[in-house]
Amino acid sequence: MVKWIDVSTSKHQLKLFNGNRLLKTYPIAVGKILSPTPTGTYTIINKQPNPGGPFGVLWMGLSKPHYGIHGTNNPASIGRFVSHGCIRMFNHDVLELSSLVPIGIEVFIHK
Repeated sequence: MVKWIDVSTSKHQLKLFNGNRLLKTYPIAVGKILSPTPTGTYTIINKQPNPGGPFGVLWMGLSKPHYGIHGTNNPASIGRFVSHGCIRMFNHDVLELSSLVPIGIEVFIHK
């Protein structure tokens, strides 16, 4: 089985699957109306611990340049449309997710 990530921007949820089996669901924040999270299928191309700034404890870059899945220094933002298009997670959640997924995993982003 191959792991993959499903991101629903309307439900503010990131789900980790192994084949068709749901492993975990995480709450997320996504892009605001003027800077929406891009829909489509991407892959995680890198992982950067302690990226600094507003990105929390970890950055996982997507194959779409300048977009990623990352932690936050503003946990109150989770569950809202607040980012510049990135997918924001609680710091403890992004660390857990990063430990479960390899670079190259597919990320399917939809409304």
